[in-house]
Parts: sequence; structure tokens; C-alpha cells
Amino acid sequence: MAVLRKRKPAAQPAEPPAKVAKTTAKAKAKATPTQKKTGSTRTSKKVPVVGDVIDLDDFGGEISTEEGTPTTLKSLVEESKSGVVLFTYPRASTPGCTKQVCLFRDGYTELTSTGLSIFGLSTDSPKANANFKSKQNLPYPLLCDPSATLIGALGFKKVPKGTTRGVFVVDKSGKVLLLAPGSPAGTVEAVGKLVEEEEEEGEEEGK
Repeated sequence: MAVLRKRKPAAQPAEPPAKVAKTTAKAKAKATPTQKKTGSTRTSKKVPVVGDVIDLDDFGGEISTEEGTPTTLKSLVEESKSGVVLFTYPRASTPGCTKQVCLFRDGYTELTSTGLSIFGLSTDSPKANANFKSKQNLPYPLLCDPSATLIGALGFKKVPKGTTRGVFVVDKSGKVLLLAPGSPAGTVEAVGKLVEEEEEEGEEEGK
């Protein structure tokens, strides 16, 4: 009996530490994802919304034209008369994207009547976009963003990869006038509506 009494006390105190160890391990496991999530939130850049005035310096990084000439959003805005229209498309020479670029082509004169400069934007290579522009006889440049830095800054980058079709308009001061996803026709219509509103405002001011 004396031997059994000695064994029981020896076995009982060993259980609590094991439970504590498991609890601690679980607590650490739960804490780690939260810490990682918090960290990613702090480092991620906020996607602008309509009405925001963005800092054009380094916004979206460096991109290039279909000719391979490096450029930036800031340079495009500075070279424009009143601002820039960027419409994004998933892939050059695919049916939906062909429809989109052609609609912007057909409405080009009206859509640029207030001084906006139009550009297509995708992750395609300069060669792919150059062929696309030539084949569809586009009057505006196609921008290449293979790393999706500008596309991502606008919130149009899909995860893990891919591009959401959409449209973005910014004026000379960096104010976001339009930023929304849309169909091929929807992106063109959104810019057309914005241009009409600007023309009406100009007419009112001229009275």
C-alpha cells in the first residue's frame, strides 16, 4: 500500500504542466495570425476613392508605353490638358478587351473633348499591346504594367493574379474623379457621363 501511495502523488503533478504547455502552444498559435494580419494592414497602401487627392509622386511606380518608353502616372497627368483616363483590361486581343478598346476608339473625340487624355492599361508586354493597338487602329496609347504596380495601386489587381476591368480618372491636381470596375461598355459610359457633366459645368460658368 505504501508503494501505491507514493506512485499516485508522483503521477498527479505531472498532468497540470502538460495542460499548461498545450494551452500556451494554442495561445501562441492563435496570436501569430493576428499579429501577421495587423502587420500586413499597417504596411498595405490604401486604395483611393472618388474625391481623394492622391500624391502623384511614385503613385503606381514606373510603367511603359506599348513602344517600351518608360513613364509614370505623374508624367501622364502633367502632359495632359485636364487629366487622365486609365481603363484597365485583363488581356490584349481577347474578345471583351477588344470590344472595350474599340468602344474607347469610337468615342475618342467626344471623350477627350474636355482635355482628358485616354490610355489603356494592362499587364501585357509592349509587343502584345503594340500589336493590339495596330490591329485595332487605336488613337491612344496602351500602357504596360507587367508587375501590376499601378493596377494594384488602383485596386484592380486580382489575387493571386489577373486584372479587374475598370476605369480611373484623375485631374491635374491629383483629384480622383472616377474609380470603378465595369464592363467593356460600362467603363466607356462612365467616362462619357463624367465628360458630359464637365461640359455642363463649363457652360454654366460661361453664362
